[in-house]
Amino acid sequence: METTRHFTATTYIVNDGATALHAHERLGIRLPPGGHVDRDELPHEAALREVREETGLEAELVADDPGIEGPQGHSLPQPAHLMLHDINVHEDGSVGHQHIDHCYFARVDGRDIDPDGHDERGAAAWDWYAPADLRAADLDADVVRLGIEAIETVGEA
Repeated sequence: METTRHFTATTYIVNDGATALHAHERLGIRLPPGGHVDRDELPHEAALREVREETGLEAELVADDPGIEGPQGHSLPQPAHLMLHDINVHEDGSVGHQHIDHCYFARVDGRDIDPDGHDERGAAAWDWYAPADLRAADLDADVVRLGIEAIETVGEA
């Protein structure tokens, strides 16, 4: 059986030493803003778009850009991590679908969540987590680790 793969972008947004996570309806877990990279869109553009659509906040990526320039190309903002997520795992253990996720960290100027996207969940679906909150919550281990790393990287812990 063939495994299909899609590129996605996720952004841990940070304000005043905390990161925002929402209750994902379909998956039943808490996650930062994120989604599929659209056709003709770069991963870092998708990361910023998803933040804006899901939270209404304007984010500033905290990402290294090696500054490599050439006659036909240039470097892009580097994600903090590249993750491979199994989305559709069959009973026999085979994987039907995966997301190749570009995980970014970003700062935002406030915490007032007001989604821009018409199909997005409202502010009540979101909570802000400081490192201690992340450690104490019933969250997936990768969400805790990446959330804490984002807070430390943005420098607001």
